[in-house]
Amino acid sequence: MFFSLPFAAFFGAWFSGAATGMGLFAAVGAQSAYILRQGILRAHLLGILAVCALIDAVCILASVFGMRALSAWLPGLTQVMMWLGVAFLGWYALQAAQRALRPGKGLQAAEQGVRSRRAALLGAAGFTLLNPHFWLDIVLVGSLSHGFEEARLAFAIGVITASVIWLSLLGLGSRVFAPLFASPRAWRVLDGSIAVLMSALAMKMAAAAL
Repeated sequence: MFFSLPFAAFFGAWFSGAATGMGLFAAVGAQSAYILRQGILRAHLLGILAVCALIDAVCILASVFGMRALSAWLPGLTQVMMWLGVAFLGWYALQAAQRALRPGKGLQAAEQGVRSRRAALLGAAGFTLLNPHFWLDIVLVGSLSHGFEEARLAFAIGVITASVIWLSLLGLGSRVFAPLFASPRAWRVLDGSIAVLMSALAMKMAAAAL
């Protein structure tokens, strides 16, 4: 049971989830550009952050517990998903490494600020749910949670924690971070760190699948 977990087991699963979440979420994308742009304009920022965080939390929990129920129905699914996860992590690491090695254009801000609250919140939902990378990340989180058994909720909470931290850094620190991440060099450092983390996770997952 979750509440009977030793602290070391809880913290280990939580930390793994947080590290995984930061590796997955802390990447250049349309959602991050949108949040930074709206943060600079101070246009309904708290509402945007709340919508993004809520969508992340619901999808993360659904993936962690839904994938487990589905794998109980299809016993061979776990092994398949583990190896698909290894392949995806390797691909993700390669993409991050390529971005780190090749100078890019830096932050691509949203074209214009959204003025009405309704439009701003719909934009936040759209930039999240209409992003195919978001769904790949969610499926990967569900696959990785299989390695934590009873501690999978702690793992999910760690991923959600990473989501909240990253969204807060993007939104509340937008005036500080937007000028910094306008530089391609800052994104290259970030992507290089992501490449190392994703490679380590891929090797750990491959070892668990053998």
